[in-house]
Amino acid sequence: MKSKKNKKESVSKQDFLSASQHGDVANGYHTPVLLNETIEGLHIKPDGVYVDCTFGGGGHSAAILARLNEHGRLYAFDQDADALKNVPDDPRVIFIQQNFRYIQRFLRLHNVEQVDGILADLGVSSHQFDEADRGFSIRFNAELDMRMDRRLPVTAFDILQKYTEAELHKLFERYGEVTNAKTLAKKIVTIRDVVSLKTVEGFKNALRDVVKGNPNKYFAQVFQALRIEVNEEMVVLQEMLEQSVGLLRKGGRIAVITFHSVEDRLVKRFLKEGTFEEREEHPFETVKREKVFQVITKKPIVATDEELRRNPRSRSAKLRVAERL
Repeated sequence: MKSKKNKKESVSKQDFLSASQHGDVANGYHTPVLLNETIEGLHIKPDGVYVDCTFGGGGHSAAILARLNEHGRLYAFDQDADALKNVPDDPRVIFIQQNFRYIQRFLRLHNVEQVDGILADLGVSSHQFDEADRGFSIRFNAELDMRMDRRLPVTAFDILQKYTEAELHKLFERYGEVTNAKTLAKKIVTIRDVVSLKTVEGFKNALRDVVKGNPNKYFAQVFQALRIEVNEEMVVLQEMLEQSVGLLRKGGRIAVITFHSVEDRLVKRFLKEGTFEEREEHPFETVKREKVFQVITKKPIVATDEELRRNPRSRSAKLRVAERL
């Protein structure tokens, strides 16, 4: 239950619901991507129970609430304490300040066994990029933190200091698609005991001689890889998808917006095959694998030209939707 202070600071119900028409809550915390496409994909029932795994600025949540009646419920997860101030004073909203990897556990604490829809808008919110002291952005000088939940023990700086050269190489290659990931990893291990890599500017200055191509794009890829590792984003995504099978009622839908090719592949494979592992076709296999989802989006939905003009950060967004069988 929210304190009086938090209620006073939260967004009013009227302002919050009006956000569904403008694509965001009024404070500019974050502009939700693929808003209309996501809400359409969820096929919302007015009296249904829905989960927003990544509440953030509440833009997607506002659009869901606008389609719920007084009997509908929305459970909003966000591990970032900054999102709390965006929670509307609305009895239909239950805010849970936790990572959505614990979705099933915390829904059960609220006596919720099954839901009608799950939404996850992955990645970093505009607010987190724009908050200089979080260390997410290459634009500001700050400590290399990158924790979405500041209660987590490991920062980006810790990874740079403790990972082996092989681990750093794999990290930058897989999650950042850095072209010279091996060279970058070797350089970091060589200099980290004599040069401070604790801040954004210190890190960038120390590694300028290994940059390939556009420095901004290069460091954006490096920072993306570090952020994904700090927050265990791929593991968290897999855990949520696995739990969604038991949480969704028959006919319930899941909508996932990804911003990275590895994320998208995980979502695509799981929604289609119910597994994260690549399955080999066996010509003599007679056991029929049971499908758990019907894929609604045969191809991922991407931003329109109009949305790209309004919100350049939607460029890499891909939406996939599936229905529980």
